[in-house]
Amino acid sequence: MERNKIKKFKNFILDVDGVLTTGQFCYSEKGKVLKTFGPDDSDALSLLKDKIYIHIISGDKRGFKITKKRISEDMKYPLDLVSTFERLDWIKSKGFVLDETIFMGDGIYDALVFPYVAYSIAPANAFYKTKELADFVTASRGGEGAVAEACVHIVEELFGEKFDVFKQELKNGSGAWKKNKKR
Repeated sequence: MERNKIKKFKNFILDVDGVLTTGQFCYSEKGKVLKTFGPDDSDALSLLKDKIYIHIISGDKRGFKITKKRISEDMKYPLDLVSTFERLDWIKSKGFVLDETIFMGDGIYDALVFPYVAYSIAPANAFYKTKELADFVTASRGGEGAVAEACVHIVEELFGEKFDVFKQELKNGSGAWKKNKKR
């Protein structure tokens, strides 16, 4: 991580399935019907909103409507459908500077992005080869606090700020955090 302390991080790109969700798909005879998203990840991402641009991607065509409901409509983050094989090309085509980008993914092919970005993160349940290539591996699994843990890690280790939950407060009941100046 020492090589990354001098970098200016401007973007945080996250995969959905296996990172923001448990990675499991619930099927019925009608097809994919459910995904399990973690309860703390949305609040934790708000810790970074004023520090870094957040963009979320998914390679799941069949479950994209479910993902869109949670990410775009509920959490209000930009979301794109990006094949796992095309992620590095997509990042470049969207104008993201690789040397300023943090990428969090869990799948076999997410590891193809890791060597090219400034910093890479994998959840505990990532494919084992993907974890080997990550700069940081969370102790938490995807959909079970991995993104929340990654956000605190980014705040503390990459931005050099001490995270203290007692010095945070909710802003307008929206789930967005701001520093409490009274403490």
